[in-house]
Amino acid sequence: MPTLDWLNRDAAFRAADRVPTRVLRPHAAGAEFGDPSDGNLLVQGDNLEALKALLPFYRGQVKCIFIDPPYNTKSAFEHYDDNLEHSQWLTMMLPRLQLLREFLREDGSIWVTIDDNEGHYLKVLMDEAFGRANFVATIAWQKVFAKKNKAQISGSHDHLLVFTRSAQAWQRNLLPRDDADLRAYKNPDNDPRGLWQSVAYSVQSEDAEKRRAYRYAIELPSGENASPPPGRHWNGLPPRTAELRIDHRLWFGKDGSSPPRLKLFLSEVQDGIVPDTWWTHEQAGTNQDSKKEMVQLFPDVEPFGTPKPEQLIRRILSIATNGNDIVLDSFLGSGTAAAVAQKMGRRWIGIEMGEHAVTHCLPRLQKVVEGDQGGISEAVGWKGGGGFRFVALGAPLFDAEGDIHADVRFADLAAFIWMRETGSTLEARAGAATPLIGVHEDTALYLLFNGVLGDRRPASGNVLTGAVLDALRAFCWHDGPKIIYGEACRLGPARLDAEGIVFRQLPYAVPR
Repeated sequence: MPTLDWLNRDAAFRAADRVPTRVLRPHAAGAEFGDPSDGNLLVQGDNLEALKALLPFYRGQVKCIFIDPPYNTKSAFEHYDDNLEHSQWLTMMLPRLQLLREFLREDGSIWVTIDDNEGHYLKVLMDEAFGRANFVATIAWQKVFAKKNKAQISGSHDHLLVFTRSAQAWQRNLLPRDDADLRAYKNPDNDPRGLWQSVAYSVQSEDAEKRRAYRYAIELPSGENASPPPGRHWNGLPPRTAELRIDHRLWFGKDGSSPPRLKLFLSEVQDGIVPDTWWTHEQAGTNQDSKKEMVQLFPDVEPFGTPKPEQLIRRILSIATNGNDIVLDSFLGSGTAAAVAQKMGRRWIGIEMGEHAVTHCLPRLQKVVEGDQGGISEAVGWKGGGGFRFVALGAPLFDAEGDIHADVRFADLAAFIWMRETGSTLEARAGAATPLIGVHEDTALYLLFNGVLGDRRPASGNVLTGAVLDALRAFCWHDGPKIIYGEACRLGPARLDAEGIVFRQLPYAVPR
């Protein structure tokens, strides 16, 4: 498969591995808003480091990722740098895409907005990160409808690149029919089967000789005859046409003198419409709509230059998610994706590096919890509710000397070890921690760290001794194979072998 080459490409492919895994800590601006049990999470910090910190908890759990990264338009924006040199932009995007893929469920998808400055390069980059076979479509979103008269060619749309984790596992939803779709269904003949619309009963003839039998005259109710137009044939032989006629499924116009058309009843069509690749401003809103939404929320704050409207995100989530699915946006910007996910009954994770995580995202999401009626609220019946946690990046798991950082807690290290050992996410547990992290494929993982057994003496409780082994046996024993992480081990090889234990010393044996 063809690939992109650029300065520092090799380093970019290794960048995600070099990022330290940091712990997450409650934010100084407040840690919980509304009902935090909803599971929603706002993170302030560099999105590459934040993704690395979140991976042990959310690997393989996200149904939909939406990101609106810098477009690299060589323009200066107040809220983020959109003027990176081309190779720097590619180097910035690649490791983030690599990590984002790890968050997706097998039936998950990622949606990325971009314009022509980097759109075609991004497509090739995502082919490498997600696999060319997992490409779904490039959608054209009509972001503006007013023309720029000074432009050589006035740009009207952005691209929306759609990839899946696994094309075989992904299944999109149909879009609900809007008023324009429903207006096409009428019932001029008072058919008892209800509303219908008509479609042509003739189809294009790709092999005229083979379809000769389908070219015949049909007598109309007016007494005239109608033949299919040149290059087309009827969509059925005479017996099928006769059956459709008896069943009143052919429409010949109000006066019975028009060529036949096939009636499609609303009650018989699929419950929704198949998404296409052209999204008009009526369907998905415009940048101007989103600016109005932000001005309504924050009349005294300068809005973003190119925000995304809630209607656009609603359309994406309608196609890609169902209720309670997790939505991730690692370029949260003004908070639109998280706000829409909350209103649509999805769980969300939003990451934003800049100060506007506090000045824009936090207050906007608080307003959503309180019942904000802007954007899509009326359309989805949003009245408020739910909540979220607000966290910031803390210390790395390991300090400069390679030791476990003094700020690291038991839950931080346990989640990291579990993810590295099993490749899966550690489920959150209520109540006090126990040394037993969990059991994976009949092997139990134990962690003796940070006084988890209640013994706060530095050399006790974190060292595997006979007494500690008895304590483990008393309240969290596993009869099968065991891997125990601890500061040291006082048991001999024969005893470990007899107990089915593999001991791994902290911090040296922790997979990095």
